[in-house]
Amino acid sequence: MSAGPTQPRKQIHLAAHFPGVNNTTVWADPRSGSQIDFASFVHLARTAERGLFDFFFLAEGLRLREHKGRVHDLDVVGRPESITVLNALAAVTAHLGLAATVNATFNEPWELARRLASLDLLSGGRAAWNVVTSSDAFTGENFRRGGFLDRADRYTRAAEFVAAARALWDAASDDGGPRPFEWSGDHFTFGGEAALPRSPQGRPVVIQAGDSDEGREFAASAADIIFTRHGTLEAGRAFYRDVKRRLPRYGRREEDLKLMPGVTVVLGDTDADAQERAAEIRRQQISPQNALHALELVWGRDLSAYDPDGPLPDIDPDPQSTLVQGRVRHADPFEAAARWRALSEEKGLSIRQTVIETTSRQSFIGTPSTVAAAMAEFVEQDAADGFILVPHLTPGGLDDFVDTVVPLLQERGVFRTRYTGTTLREHLGLAGTGVEGLTA
Repeated sequence: MSAGPTQPRKQIHLAAHFPGVNNTTVWADPRSGSQIDFASFVHLARTAERGLFDFFFLAEGLRLREHKGRVHDLDVVGRPESITVLNALAAVTAHLGLAATVNATFNEPWELARRLASLDLLSGGRAAWNVVTSSDAFTGENFRRGGFLDRADRYTRAAEFVAAARALWDAASDDGGPRPFEWSGDHFTFGGEAALPRSPQGRPVVIQAGDSDEGREFAASAADIIFTRHGTLEAGRAFYRDVKRRLPRYGRREEDLKLMPGVTVVLGDTDADAQERAAEIRRQQISPQNALHALELVWGRDLSAYDPDGPLPDIDPDPQSTLVQGRVRHADPFEAAARWRALSEEKGLSIRQTVIETTSRQSFIGTPSTVAAAMAEFVEQDAADGFILVPHLTPGGLDDFVDTVVPLLQERGVFRTRYTGTTLREHLGLAGTGVEGLTA
């Protein structure tokens, strides 16, 4: 009796995140380059395309962050606007998806929908929008509305924003002729025309980042990809099950939403060598100064008098503090401080060691073979659908991964050996134009 057909292995999706302005990058490394030079964007994007990644992902910075009233050191040179960079990258790549982070709080649907549709059209159907929100009055000072938006309203506005943008994209004609359009909702009322022709993928892919319950619900209702973080296989599986179970209430299937955590990868000739490298990278990323900055972000107090190699403060956080501006504070700083103290006491960790342990992303550390096996297990065990790689070097941080790990994933039969489609939706295996009939 012959055996039945072999079940195809679940495929891994990969994306590349350009670190930009943060302490992920080890800036002291001599191989570190500029985060604003276009050549850096080109190098990382072309490396991702050589590795057959699904998309290239840029973050956003709407205002230079401040710490104790001064511009944060890593923000001094700023960050280029993401859609502008991606439009330029569309000309030097052929298949790679191009994902821009754009705030739904400080933009308007018709104007942003047109900018994203332009990127989608010019790139041949490769655009994506990472939807973020803000209730930050400090950032809002750069905009006419200021910081008026209550925290509770940011997801309702974002949901209507996405619905209005999708309706505009769906109203586009195949020949580019003007199509009248009207929208009336709680946050937006406007009329106009969808004046661009439809792109090859119909509408840009929508990404949402966030692990809160409201963020998960928003992703289940409106997103094609959720960008998240989780530290263990079990935590990943729990998050995966929780988000996927929400999809049916919106008429969606499991395959309609891809879960892609942000991860770091450290490679070595042996697993022990890779572990040593990873520890050194974390020490370089979290300098004594950065450790105190991270601590002040939780406590909201000037802690410059504390020794980074000493114990955590025994004082309570200040929840109303404006010591740090333009960076997201913990929703409950008391809970975060209690968690950090418990970890510090349990393991005997200093301030710096605690920050290193609590701020690291899910990491894959080892030889290329070890990393390939671990990534395949994560996806096969339904802890993720793929990964967004956040390299610690700009712009060459993906070179070794593409040269050594990607071929092993291909040998395992869990990653493509060539692009079989031309649009980002085809790369991701998303049917049609994604979620139909989304309403505000």
